Amino acid sequence: MPSIYADMTDAERQVAGYLTNLGLYWVYQSPVFIYDERKRPRVWTPDFYIPKLGIYIEVCGSKNFDYDYRKRIYDDNNIPVVYLHHYKEQEKWQVFIVKRIKEIEEKRHFDAMKILDKING
Repeated sequence: MPSIYADMTDAERQVAGYLTNLGLYWVYQSPVFIYDERKRPRVWTPDFYIPKLGIYIEVCGSKNFDYDYRKRIYDDNNIPVVYLHHYKEQEKWQVFIVKRIKEIEEKRHFDAMKILDKING
């Protein structure tokens, strides 16, 4: 049986190893349902999904790919994605992942507390 790592880029393998070392179970290219800018249903496959956190990671390995478009679509669908521009941050990407996960979790907590405060009056 072929290894899932064989289909990954070098940058994706590094991220997979790092997530594993953090004790985070991940799924490679787990499909996610989205609506595009014209409200058409689509299925995309971000590089990693961390089920325990409900967060996706997109390893941005090319300067020529339109990641801004993807970010806009994921944001419009309220899907939390960490965009890791590995080619830009080769020395700091591990710190960046943790920082972005914390930011996403803090925003979720803040949003949840606002909703609960409204319910409780």
